[in-house]
This record gives sequence, structure tokens and C-alpha cells, in this order.
Amino acid sequence: HRSGILSSKVERPYSTMMNADMDAVEAENQVELEEKTRLINQVLELQHTLEDLSARVDAVKEENLKLKSENQVLGQYIENLMSASSVFQTTDTKSKRK
Repeated sequence: HRSGILSSKVERPYSTMMNADMDAVEAENQVELEEKTRLINQVLELQHTLEDLSARVDAVKEENLKLKSENQVLGQYIENLMSASSVFQTTDTKSKRK
């Protein structure tokens, strides 16, 4: 009769310890899952930021090419104006007439 009581008393703490261990493992798994979720969200946010920066770089490159082209056109226009203007001509008119 007493052995039955002893065995049930022994089983309970063991069972309680197992439940506590299982709860601890479950809590640890929950923490790991939350950390993984946080890291995944951070990676996704960084990917979106990188995509935005890449798009911005492409837009700036395109604008730069456009401005370079406009600069060349304006440079040629200024060159043409200077060559057509008597102000920028050499004073040696004899060599021009030859």
C-alpha cells in the first residue's frame, strides 16, 4: 500500500520536471522563432532599401548622361557663336582673306 503512494510521489516530481523542461524548450523555441522572424523582416527591409538605392543610382546615371549630352550641345553652340563673332576673331585680317 505504501509503495503505491511512494511511487506516485516519485512520479509527480519527475512529471513536473518534464513539463517544466518541455515548457523551457517551448519558450526557447518561441524566442528562436521570434528572432528568426525579426531577422527575416530585417533582411527584407534591407533588400527593399537596396532595390530603392539601385533604382536611384540608375536614375542619377541616366540624368548624368543627359546632362553630359546637353553640355556637349551647349559647348558646340558656344564654339559656333565664338567662331562666327568678330569679337573672338584674330586681328590679323590679311591671313583670313587669303
